[in-house]
Order: sequence, then structure tokens, then C-alpha cells
Amino acid sequence: MRNSLKMFSLAIVAVGCCALYLFHDLNGSFDYALPRRAIKVIAMVITGFTIAYATVVFQTITHNRILTPSIMGLDALYLLLQTVIIFFLGSSHMIVVNKQVNFLLSVAVMIVFALVLYRFLFKKGGQPIYFLLLVGIIVGTFFSSISTFFQVLIDPNEFQIVQDRMFASFNNINSDLVWMAMVIIALVMTYAWRYVKYLDVLSLGREMAINLGVPYDSIVKQMLVIVAIFISISTALVGPITFFGLIVANLSYQFFKTYKHKVLISGAVVMSIIALVGGQWVVERIFTFSTTLSVIINFIGGVYFIYLLLKERKTA
Repeated sequence: MRNSLKMFSLAIVAVGCCALYLFHDLNGSFDYALPRRAIKVIAMVITGFTIAYATVVFQTITHNRILTPSIMGLDALYLLLQTVIIFFLGSSHMIVVNKQVNFLLSVAVMIVFALVLYRFLFKKGGQPIYFLLLVGIIVGTFFSSISTFFQVLIDPNEFQIVQDRMFASFNNINSDLVWMAMVIIALVMTYAWRYVKYLDVLSLGREMAINLGVPYDSIVKQMLVIVAIFISISTALVGPITFFGLIVANLSYQFFKTYKHKVLISGAVVMSIIALVGGQWVVERIFTFSTTLSVIINFIGGVYFIYLLLKERKTA
């Protein structure tokens, strides 16, 4: 009952943030400003949903609340892909100019990379989840190093475009990309929702889940693929936001204090909507675009990450 009341209160705040962003200082510009603001809000809802869902699921699988799916190197792969395309093809190439083609290519490359990585690591059976994380860190560092190498050699004018891709941005989002992302997410969630009921058991550990009759290895592999798809969509849509999932997932754990993942995921999603929509309103209306939302999120997330590390150290 208490969690239901908390969820309802958060939902009211989220709706209020969306309404504030949509209608504040509109000045009767319903035909021009309102549709553009609506696209931004939908993009922020999609981003918040995918990152929150993927982070809670990933932390349940890894049994670690300070890890995020970005540790698999998908963010670094996205930046490497954008850098390589602009370096070899130029900023005027169709893949760079056409946002739909760039979006589909980015999502496809990141998903294929995740599938190949999972296929290779899970080939011998067992549950090498920590080995998977180690390989993800190494591969992510490798991708970042190659990206830096090309960025040093690239033309300064071209580098400006690469730099824009390094930070998440909700400005000038293509409406076609939003609808495309919504269709993909709807299809994936139709398949993924059946596995949410297993997350409560997976949180008990591999041995306990197997003893309770859950096909642990099979479900973990499928959930990791779903996580990769969601992170790929959010990254290709708006850009990388490293610490955002860490913030909303851990706030959901602390706020609801329950083991039920339907509540935890829903809470993280609503909190992410509040943070993104409310934060974007602050960036536009108070800071007047002097900074970006991703910079603020990464700063707060970095501080929160250090706090969690110190808290875990004291607990240990």
C-alpha cells in the first residue's frame, strides 16, 4: 500500500514535469512550439524507460548495484563508430547527414557486437558473468583509445561534429527516429515482459534460482540481449549518458525498499522521466542552454558513484 502511494506521488510529479515543460511560456504557439516540445518529451520518456529498465535488469543479473550496462563498452563503441564514419567518409556523407540511416546503423552495430560478445563468452557454458564484465571493460577501453586516436588526426571542422556526438542531447531530435525507436521498444517489450517475473528469483543468486526451477542461464542470456538492445536504442537516439542509470536505479532501491522488480523498474522509469524532463526544463529556462543535461547528470552521477563506493566500503 505504501509503495503504491509512493508510485502514485511520483507519477503525479512526472506528469507535472511533462506539463510544465510542454506548456510553460508557450505564448499561444501551439502549432510551432508544442509539437517540437512534445517530440522532446517523448524522446526523454523513451530514453528514461530504456536506461532505467536495462540498468535494473543488468544490476540484478550481476548482483551489483554500482554497475551499469555501459560497462559492456556499448557507449564507447557508439563513439568509435561515429568517429570512424566521419573520419573516413566525411561529415557530408549520407550516413552522417541522414539521421535515420545513422540511427539504424548505430543500433545494428551495437546489437551485433553484443550478440557476438555473448555468443563467444557463453559458448563453453557455465556462467562467466564476471568474465563477461571484465571483457566488456577491456573492449570499452580499447574502443575509447581508438576513438581518441582518430579524433587527434581528424580535421578540426570534422571534429566539431564528432564532439557533438560525445554528449547526449535532446535538441533537434528527428521525429522519425522517435517513432522508429518506439516501434522497436514495443516489439522488444512484448517479448521481454514475460521474463520480468523471473527477476525476483534471479536476485537470489544462480544456485537458489536453479533450485527453484528457473532456467537461469537461458534467461540471463536473453535478458542481456534485451539490455543491449535498449542501451543501443537510447545511445543512438540521444547519445551516451554514463551515470544516469546508476542514479535512477539506486534511488528506486532506496525509495521503495522492496524486492519486487515490477515496482523497482516502474519506480526507476518514473524517476528517470522526472530527472530528464525536469532537468531539461532547468537547462533551457534557468541555465539558458549554457550547459547540457548530460554534463549535469554525469557530474551528479560521478559524485553519487563515489558515495556508493564509500558506502559499500563501510558496509564491508
